[in-house]
Amino acid sequence: MEAPAPAAAHHAGEPTPDSAGVTAELTVTSPEQMRELGRRLAKLVRAGDLVMLSGELGAGKTTLTRGLGEGLGVRGAVTSPTFVIARVHPSLVAGPPLVHVDAYRLGGGLDEMEDLDLDVSLPESVVVVEWGEGKVEELTDERLHVTIHRAVGNTVDEVRRVSVAGLGERWAEADLGPLANL
Repeated sequence: MEAPAPAAAHHAGEPTPDSAGVTAELTVTSPEQMRELGRRLAKLVRAGDLVMLSGELGAGKTTLTRGLGEGLGVRGAVTSPTFVIARVHPSLVAGPPLVHVDAYRLGGGLDEMEDLDLDVSLPESVVVVEWGEGKVEELTDERLHVTIHRAVGNTVDEVRRVSVAGLGERWAEADLGPLANL
């Protein structure tokens, strides 16, 4: 398996997209690499972290979350929670649980998300929200925003451009090196 392209990290004080603390740009060329990126991401996150995933349908958001779950050592198969909205995967290794949310079918902002009690889950869990833009930002100013770009309309091309932006003090000095190096 070829490793994703090296991450280009930017530190606080430098101009970065979305006023990010740190950013990384990676190229992923297969679903297995996307899972590996998720496993690497597991080395960076901790209880209380919110990870927002953005990208077209079929971009690899759930595949990345599956790898994150593997890296965190959680119970249960990580699958798309589109129809149940959210799934909780308890840790098998005394780490934080993974709360996986798919907000695609939710139209409103945080008010519509209140029934999920994400504000209660967040302090002790790693919360991953697919399609969370405009819906969960009020949970915390400190979050990791992962955007997956793929060629629209081209179902053969497996190449994805992945942007990782850490927002807030939590991510101001974070080292995104584990995303690029095994």
